Amino acid sequence: VQLQASGGGLVQPGGSLRLSCAASGRTFSSSTMAWFRQAPGKEREFVAAIRGTDGNTQLADSVRGRFTISRSNAKNTVHLQMNSLNPEDTAVYSCAAGFRLIVSSMRNPRMYEYWGQGTQVTVSS
Repeated sequence: VQLQASGGGLVQPGGSLRLSCAASGRTFSSSTMAWFRQAPGKEREFVAAIRGTDGNTQLADSVRGRFTISRSNAKNTVHLQMNSLNPEDTAVYSCAAGFRLIVSSMRNPRMYEYWGQGTQVTVSS
């Protein structure tokens, strides 16, 4: 599986961005897709995940109510809609794919076998 993330950029506080991750590979529909982020000097942080087998969705507490994750198996794409952005959301966002994940493991980056390159999101006035 190869992953290609896009959609990052510079946005003012309160603004919105939509990240996309395009995946190649025939088994995309059975994968769990996730977004992680890493800010300078900080550890990588789970943001959101969606499981392809049943649509189960997980969101970090810090983004719940502001971010939405969705996927299109027909287009092999996963999206992260980010609203009400604030400077604390500034980070490099990376998408990841894993298989046969149980719900309790969806937030663990070590469970994801494939990673795309990161896309920078900067929230600043």
